[in-house]
Amino acid sequence: MKKITILTLGLLFLCVEAFAQKQVIEMLPGERWWGAVTDLGVSMPFDATTNISFDMARHNFNNQTTPLLVSDKGRYIWCDSSFAISISSGEICIEPHHQGSVICSQAGANLKDAFLAASAAHFPPSGTIPPEMFLSKPQYNTWIELVYDQNQADVLKYAHGIVDNGFPPGILMIDDNWQKYYGSTEFRPDRFPDPKGMVDELHSLGFKVMLWICPFVSPDSQEYRFLRGKGYLIKEAGGNRPAVVDWWNGRSACYDMSNPDAFEYFKGTLTALQEQYGIDGFKFDAGDPERYLEENVKPFDGKSFDTEQTMLWAKLGLEFPYNEFRACWRMGGEALVQRLGDKNYSWEAVASLVPDMISAGLLGHIYTCPDMIGGGAAGTFHNGADGRLDQELIVRSCEIHALMPMMQFSVAPWRVLDPEHLAICLKYARLHEELGPYLVEQARLCSASGEPIVRSMEYAFPGQGFETCTDQYMLGDRYLVAPMMTPGTSRSVHLPKGRWQDENGKKYKGGRTYQIDVPLDRVPRFTRK
Repeated sequence: MKKITILTLGLLFLCVEAFAQKQVIEMLPGERWWGAVTDLGVSMPFDATTNISFDMARHNFNNQTTPLLVSDKGRYIWCDSSFAISISSGEICIEPHHQGSVICSQAGANLKDAFLAASAAHFPPSGTIPPEMFLSKPQYNTWIELVYDQNQADVLKYAHGIVDNGFPPGILMIDDNWQKYYGSTEFRPDRFPDPKGMVDELHSLGFKVMLWICPFVSPDSQEYRFLRGKGYLIKEAGGNRPAVVDWWNGRSACYDMSNPDAFEYFKGTLTALQEQYGIDGFKFDAGDPERYLEENVKPFDGKSFDTEQTMLWAKLGLEFPYNEFRACWRMGGEALVQRLGDKNYSWEAVASLVPDMISAGLLGHIYTCPDMIGGGAAGTFHNGADGRLDQELIVRSCEIHALMPMMQFSVAPWRVLDPEHLAICLKYARLHEELGPYLVEQARLCSASGEPIVRSMEYAFPGQGFETCTDQYMLGDRYLVAPMMTPGTSRSVHLPKGRWQDENGKKYKGGRTYQIDVPLDRVPRFTRK
């Protein structure tokens, strides 16, 4: 065991213990931990009662993962590789992959100290933010409305529906199956007779246009034969043939992002697509690490397995300012737009939005969107639900999105909501637009400090009893937000010490819990006075 001491956080000494092999870290009395996987936000904080185990290389829970845990006692754990982890009986056991090493650092006294020290040491902020429109306008995705039937007529119908119903135009993402097949960058001519004309029309309506892409290539296509000849596809573990891997749309070959020539070629094809059609950017999907396990594939550089391929996929996204990711490895502090993994259409999913957004922020992902309003899992959204949706659920989901750094519609609210509920969604889409300058300001501040925009109450107000609070949060440094995450029109709110005022001007003394009325068109939010 090697101990080193470095000076950080001003005059605070950071004590670091480094371990090259499997390591067990004992929790301190009353200690709580956050991190590793965005989608486990609903299970955080981890404490002495937690019993959980998973392998980050084999299961990313459909979302971002980072080899980081941070505690409310000022400690953080970092690993320079993916790892298997188990937490039970007050012990955190980490077994790194690929000869990785683990460090456990005493960085300060609280959660904020631990996070900022980890950020400074391992994922410093880039100083760059995504294009402001991501933060200042709603986003729209064609997935729930069209699923795999992406086509020019319905994309334009959707866009005109947005404008005609008074919603602010923003970024519009055309989802999976616009292309002829995977690996092709040609629009399907039977569904998109004039893609350039479509993009021009979308631009004229005030939209930026993004296309869904993935790293997969359909076998026995002309692209596959070309890429195979160039050596740009990831190979089988035991030979030199391109690997054909399983993913949710079947079996495909896959770009090897560890090959610099393949990386540049893929980048060039996307740039050419932009130039040909006026595309603004791309939704980079399907970069999940379980496709690249060491026993199944052989990368070009001989070392970029599982999560490393995921990270290289994200680095490709950095080449395009208009980007979005659902699966990501590390890359905290970078100007990448992250999205929570596809939520199903349920109140349980609505209740997961705040804790998962807090989790994303504590992994260093500053610019995150809470999935799609009402849910992004098309199967649960359509099977037996479409046409008789719970309108309260859609509205409450929309309200949470509006008071986040980003909000994204997919299901068309004007199609599934009655006039009363539609008016509330429109109200909050416009509120998000009004908050745009504040959100952009916070993004710029966080791009320098590394802090999350969505902050847990424990992060913002340590030692005031917020360790397990998962239904309130700070949006930047100004707004305390307490949305409805379950059916009903009433909830309790615990305010930190000091004096507070809600959005209606009512004043409160902090350090107390209040039961407040939350009618369907209200999101309680408080500012310090």
